[in-house]
Amino acid sequence: MAAKIGIGYDVHQLVENRPLIIGGIEIPYSKGLTGHSDADVLLHAICDALLGAAALGDIGLHFPDSDAQWKGVDSRRLLRKVRKMISEAGYELGNVDATVALERPKLRPYIDKMRQIIAEDLAVEVRQVSIKATTSEQLGMVGREEAAAVWAVCLLNGSPAS
Repeated sequence: MAAKIGIGYDVHQLVENRPLIIGGIEIPYSKGLTGHSDADVLLHAICDALLGAAALGDIGLHFPDSDAQWKGVDSRRLLRKVRKMISEAGYELGNVDATVALERPKLRPYIDKMRQIIAEDLAVEVRQVSIKATTSEQLGMVGREEAAAVWAVCLLNGSPAS
């Protein structure tokens, strides 16, 4: 039985006239994240952590922004596809842990629901999904409210398929 660790990072610019979707939830705010898909920075970082742990490339390889089929896609769909890929590769998720850096709005009221959504899409128990939120104390692109960033790590267990 092999244990594999993956790390994912994603960042998206905050802009006006876009919905703010993080962790599969639309959060009321005056700005949202821009990107080819729905720009769910949390789910993208988790996808990259999972893909990296299984040595399956990255989110850009599987869902390129040059492919029109992924334009505006719900990132929960991407996460479910990644779950299927890691399962087919012979792995199961031990846990995922992510930190969202965003100056505003405060995410604490949404974290429990995000955990439930992610656990559902990954077909695991909520206790296997950890999400934390932080600010950057008004420093850098996150602190100036220009962007949101996420770091995610995961542990996969299994017997990799040849």
